[in-house]
Amino acid sequence: MNIETSQVAVSRRKFSGKQVILFVGLAVMATGLGVIWWMNQYVYATMFQPTRLAESEQQVLNAKMAHLLQTADAASSSQSQPSPSTPDEALEPVPYSEIDANREIQLTEREVNALIATDSYMARHMAVDMADDLLSVQLVVPINHEMPIVGGKMLKLNFGLELSYADGMPVVAMRGISLGGIPLPSAWWGDIKNTNLVEEYGDSGGFWDQFSKGVEDMKIQHGQLYVLLKE
Repeated sequence: MNIETSQVAVSRRKFSGKQVILFVGLAVMATGLGVIWWMNQYVYATMFQPTRLAESEQQVLNAKMAHLLQTADAASSSQSQPSPSTPDEALEPVPYSEIDANREIQLTEREVNALIATDSYMARHMAVDMADDLLSVQLVVPINHEMPIVGGKMLKLNFGLELSYADGMPVVAMRGISLGGIPLPSAWWGDIKNTNLVEEYGDSGGFWDQFSKGVEDMKIQHGQLYVLLKE
């Protein structure tokens, strides 16, 4: 009698075929909704709002760019918008001199983003953050319309780049790359995570070697990029 009773109880606990299909369907639906939520939250992205400087900030940036690019003197750069030279303007001959030359480049996070904003396309697809010795870049990349499901959407990519100076040479190292908030394996992008590119490739006599020879100091502190060039 006890055996028959236990067999009946076991048979009652078994799910029918329709119930199994229902549970599987619910699980697939829940997984699909979760993936869609994650994609909308972390992968698909809206475009950035361009950085707009206040008039006083714009004047400071104009003066820096005028000095750096030598396209205008400091007086003309004090206007709210830089006035580019025209072909009709005649250049005045002046002797070359490096006396009292300023070899420093200093740009704040807002100034960098404002420079990016001068290009209407880049302003909506790129934003930069500066922490101590860390430059973080957010990119919103449009996906080809011909791609199934995700075509026409925006893909959010983030990467961090260490910028500093140590042991007599600049340090330029990738901290990581993430897609939708998920860090991508270093093997997928060349196994160069936390590798100083200047030290790794500076011996070849190429770009990184020449870059290193021209930099006296480099750092990011308090939201400001500072680069000191050698003579």
